[in-house]
Amino acid sequence: MSKKKILYVVESMGGGVFTYVVELANALSKDFDMYIAYATRPQTPDNYRDYFNKEIRLIEVQNFCRSLNPVNDLKAFFEIKKIVKEVKPDIVHLHSSKAGAIGRFAINGKKIPCFYTPHGYSFLMLDQSKLKRGIYKAIEKICGKRTCKTISCSKGEHDESVKLTKNADYINNGIDMEELQQVLDVIPQNSSNKNTVFTIGRICEQKNPKLFNEIAEAMPEVRFIWIGDGELRDELLAPNIQITGWLDRKDVISHAQGCSNFILTSLWEGLPISLLEAMYMKKTCIVSNVIGNRDVIRTGYNGYVCDNVSDFVEAINQSKESGTILGDNAYKDVVEKYNTLVMTEAYKKIYYYSINKKEN
Repeated sequence: MSKKKILYVVESMGGGVFTYVVELANALSKDFDMYIAYATRPQTPDNYRDYFNKEIRLIEVQNFCRSLNPVNDLKAFFEIKKIVKEVKPDIVHLHSSKAGAIGRFAINGKKIPCFYTPHGYSFLMLDQSKLKRGIYKAIEKICGKRTCKTISCSKGEHDESVKLTKNADYINNGIDMEELQQVLDVIPQNSSNKNTVFTIGRICEQKNPKLFNEIAEAMPEVRFIWIGDGELRDELLAPNIQITGWLDRKDVISHAQGCSNFILTSLWEGLPISLLEAMYMKKTCIVSNVIGNRDVIRTGYNGYVCDNVSDFVEAINQSKESGTILGDNAYKDVVEKYNTLVMTEAYKKIYYYSINKKEN
């Protein structure tokens, strides 16, 4: 019996969305024929094709672009329609706001079961003007009337989704524990430095490097490492901050393994993969009070949720005494809830239910 076909449409194939799509698509490829219509971003790995199982078909969408562009967006609309016509998928799943907006109009959800995952709503992005965020929210409300189920990647994102559409559910993000453990197993096991704090990601407005720098300035005796690079690296001026630049997977995990605390100062999130991986590595996770972060971290149980510089400073100091038990609890949460095994089974259940409902 032939496998059912699933088409993923992904505009923002970089950062955490890229990791999410790779791990979920690879896991699902055992049960489905997977197709991925995508566009790359500057942070997309050069060898991105090597991350996917060989049986997964990759189709590049030439006219996808991040910002609003009526000409390119219209061209992308017809590209997606053409891809759907050629692939003839049993399920279409749209990933990120741009793919969600274009795809929900390009695809007839009454004929093909259609799903949409925002990975962080555009109207929550504080680096955009109030006018733009208003436009993005209006677009989401209009698109929410289409026949398409929104599946958010965290409870907090789901709370925003139900304000836009009644056809909504959520499945928590998860990480590939087996892959991460394989990387950890080949890295020399050095004891974590209790005076070293790290973060991972692009140095951009979303990740709030200004706040990261203020925390570092308030704690000159602590070493801070930013694993990544980006357009706002000039905001990281404190002398106790090290910027590594972009590293390969093994070097990223090696740097992280040598630190005791993971910090995330984001202004907005979906449910960050970097946070879940830090939890699996039993790091003390100290995060900003935004959707995604506060959905998995509970102060005093598996980390700390902070509102300002003084909260972060206090949490880093407290972690020197309570870090071990917090890290153990964080690890337990990932093993039980936030991994690709749990996530894949949840998606398989939803996909098969939708296919069977259509066929019957």
